[in-house]
Amino acid sequence: MMGLPALPRKLPSRNWLIFLSISTSFAAAIIYDKREKNRATAKWRRAVAPLSQELLTNASQLPRKLTVYLESPPGDGLRTAQDHFIEYVKPILAASGLDWEFVQGRQQGDVRAAVAEKIRRSRKAHERPDEELPQTDEAIVENQRKKIGLAEYGGVKGDIVIGRHTWKEYVRGLHEGWLGPLDPPPLPVVETLEDKSEPETPSTEGEGDKKPEDKKPEEEEKKDETPKRPPQPRPHNSSDDYPSASLPAIIPAEFSPSTAIAFPHRLGFRHTFVRLGRFLTRRHLADDIGREVAAVCFAAAREWREADGQYEQQLVLKQEEDDWPKFVWKDEEPAADEKEKKAAEPPKEKIWASPMVVDSRIAERMRRFQIQPEDEARAKEIVVPEAEIEGWIKRNLRSLYHWGASSFASKPQGPNVGNLDDD
Repeated sequence: MMGLPALPRKLPSRNWLIFLSISTSFAAAIIYDKREKNRATAKWRRAVAPLSQELLTNASQLPRKLTVYLESPPGDGLRTAQDHFIEYVKPILAASGLDWEFVQGRQQGDVRAAVAEKIRRSRKAHERPDEELPQTDEAIVENQRKKIGLAEYGGVKGDIVIGRHTWKEYVRGLHEGWLGPLDPPPLPVVETLEDKSEPETPSTEGEGDKKPEDKKPEEEEKKDETPKRPPQPRPHNSSDDYPSASLPAIIPAEFSPSTAIAFPHRLGFRHTFVRLGRFLTRRHLADDIGREVAAVCFAAAREWREADGQYEQQLVLKQEEDDWPKFVWKDEEPAADEKEKKAAEPPKEKIWASPMVVDSRIAERMRRFQIQPEDEARAKEIVVPEAEIEGWIKRNLRSLYHWGASSFASKPQGPNVGNLDDD
């Protein structure tokens, strides 16, 4: 009829209707959640944007600099933590105009060692001024700034710790740095079969008597050697040593404020529905993380509280421990050949599986970032334009519509025949 295609005489089958309804609903849920997630991130990004317009007092003044602590989550790699930072945290920090530096760990204990070593270096500079410290990149930059008379930033700095596993190491590093000794404890002496055997007689052959054939394998071995990652520093104390430790004289009355950012991360095929539910509600996670990061940008902090005989530091993000794989809580026995190699080394500390022990002297000096009510109320009034959060399809359709409308308006509507009143 009139060249129009004939309409179908019947609806699709029941199975097709079920498939189309489920797939359409799932796609709509994904699109809606992604739009609201972008809206939440854009809201907090606009809330902290005025901070980037603030001017420094002089051209040589250093800006405020934050420290971001990242570590590989249990059972996964560092890239997962980096992607989480890029997706939820970085947009807000970039909009605020603040500077930040990374402390990244690839295995359990790296963040603990980095935090404790940083504190020990500051203690050695005051308690042992004559001792020469190893020159790191950060130390070289600080020395150059001191030479030219460039003062450090005097305001509130702050630490951002991502994930419960990183937070436990961060708190453990604070206790080790301030309550532990400056020098590492001696390694235990373990006798082996080689030590009990008779010592070999020293060879009287000089180095010049060696044959050139003997030197070639040694040179080849040196060429094959690649630079290895430096070993992780051993803990200088344990949680059992906290009560008997004395505070150093240079310990500040208040530490730099910190905040723990949620990092829900569950692996395994059995948890598919849990992961799917979290994937469809990422908008709530983006809003919560945006609020915490905005509090860091606004630099408003309070003390960590105590409730029911536990410190607030021990309870923060504790629900994330339920997502960790089972091997985190198990004691892995080394192989037979590795037992001999690690006989002289103490067992590696398992910070993730151990309960968090907090000393009252350290807990009272810690501060927590918290957003002020007026800042949160101002963020709720922010209206994010739809053009900023729409997807690729709608954005291109909108641009196509504007292009067509502007092209139609620029064209003349007809020939210009002049005004009839002129005749």
